[in-house]
Amino acid sequence: MLKNLGLIGNCQAAAHIDQSGAVVWCCLPRFDAEPVFGRLLDPEGGHFLIGPASGRAGTQRYLDNTNVLETRFDDDDGSFRVIDFFPRFELNGRTFRPTQLYRVVEPLAGTPRVRVEVSPRLGWSKAAPAWVEGSHHRQWQGFAAPLRLTTDASLAWLDGQPFALTSPRRFVLAWGAPVEEELAPLCDRFLSQTVRAWRTWVKHCDVPPWWQEEVIRSALALKLHCAEDTGAIVAALTTSLPEAPGTGRTWDYRYCWLRDASYTLEAFRLLGHFEEREQFLTWLLSLATNAPELTLQPVYRLDGRAELAEQTLPHWAGFKGEGPVRVGNGAAAHLQHDVYGEVVLALAPLFLDARFKDQQTDANFELLLRLARRGIALAGSPDAGIWELRTEWTPQTFSTLMCWAGADRLATLARRYRPALEAEFRDAAARIKALVESTCVDAGRRCLVARPGSAELDASLLQAMPLRFLARGDPLASGTIDAVVADLSMNGWLRRYRSHDGFAEHHIAFTICSFWLVEALVADGRVEEARTLMHGLTRSVPPLGLLSEDFDALTGELWGNHPQAYSHVGLVHAAFAASPDWRDVT
Repeated sequence: MLKNLGLIGNCQAAAHIDQSGAVVWCCLPRFDAEPVFGRLLDPEGGHFLIGPASGRAGTQRYLDNTNVLETRFDDDDGSFRVIDFFPRFELNGRTFRPTQLYRVVEPLAGTPRVRVEVSPRLGWSKAAPAWVEGSHHRQWQGFAAPLRLTTDASLAWLDGQPFALTSPRRFVLAWGAPVEEELAPLCDRFLSQTVRAWRTWVKHCDVPPWWQEEVIRSALALKLHCAEDTGAIVAALTTSLPEAPGTGRTWDYRYCWLRDASYTLEAFRLLGHFEEREQFLTWLLSLATNAPELTLQPVYRLDGRAELAEQTLPHWAGFKGEGPVRVGNGAAAHLQHDVYGEVVLALAPLFLDARFKDQQTDANFELLLRLARRGIALAGSPDAGIWELRTEWTPQTFSTLMCWAGADRLATLARRYRPALEAEFRDAAARIKALVESTCVDAGRRCLVARPGSAELDASLLQAMPLRFLARGDPLASGTIDAVVADLSMNGWLRRYRSHDGFAEHHIAFTICSFWLVEALVADGRVEEARTLMHGLTRSVPPLGLLSEDFDALTGELWGNHPQAYSHVGLVHAAFAASPDWRDVT
């Protein structure tokens, strides 16, 4: 079950580890590469198991305020734990983040019997690679770079033969340059430095007085979605985990959506971290340079390449047999006009914060102007929208709202930096607002609707309040909130919409939508309602604190890619919105 799936990483690579002690998903050397271990999507997809000989499941936890995972096993023969991490810490003035997975196995009581099984695969082919052994390592052949496991355990134990664990054992899987140092002091040093680095990073986070544990875990999870080498931020670290059983909604999210990245940057701003914004700006400037007309795709590869042709892999079974398994994403060919406004909102704070004067350049301001003007030109025209509809495109209210937001924020920036341009953007924002109010409102219910001339709703309309499109006390604000809840509520959670999208009807909640409702309630002055809702939502957060894209409000099961950056962004935003100020609790 996804709620029992842990995630480790270092902003270069990542791995998912289940309660059996198996690495069931790991793509190397970066997030959007082919899987080395892929059992999450197919029983024959490869894994790296360290667990008890009995096969009994363990219990997992993160070392406090880190991305270091501990899996503890208690069996009839004894107890032991596995500490899993990717190293990450400052070294020689730079962040050291090697493509190396460290697994430290420690006996705790008795004489536990342990089984180790290392079974990598040659990516999507699912072929088992040939291997050669040295005195203390096994190296697999056929990969683009050396894949070597170095260990102080017997190599005879790597194929599933149970053994008695009488002292700590260490396993380091390295892509590229192998590990040559003595393992015991190396693992101890890298573990202590990695723990210290994560805890220092957390101490530099701002947190609200309430829901601190959930916010901290969300912050740590969001950081793991940052591809530090390029500055891109991925939507998720998995592909093809179904949004719901039997729907065929299985998408590859291991790429950078401009929308998701922009929301993530705003979450980092709330958390008090800004280096991610600067790194993303560098990545975005490269995109803009390669797109003179600034016709942006919704999604790109981590290195900024636009080619993301979607294909299915029929020889992969899929998670719980729920295929198809997809690689690439057809959304790259979509028009999604909201991205222009979202990127403006993500980058505008650079020009409102005196700490970033070095980023307040003419080139960066020109980029914001181009983004806002592009959004203004597209406002009200058909697109696939935020939900990436694979049916006929029509104008989407949310897309138009985001185009308005880009124009509105540029008017504020222009007043300070280009006064002669302020009227242009004020007028544009007013025109777009009038367009929404005249074509996207259900007068009878006094609410916004999903599309002009439609009676249908979708949860993204709740963003009209935090965006300040609808002011507190505006009857349209409360009307929209109440209509969305009445139409889309599912046992205290919200689905995205009811409309037909080319697949099965939605019967599972989309996680971020309920957090949007918290924000909307606060923005409309309904703070106690928001806090009650937030308390209920956080009671459903799994023990490891990780949230998937979708949530079955009836069974408590998680669905969709896991963890999903968008879901954790929603939690962070909602927690800061609904929590009291520190001055009110101290």
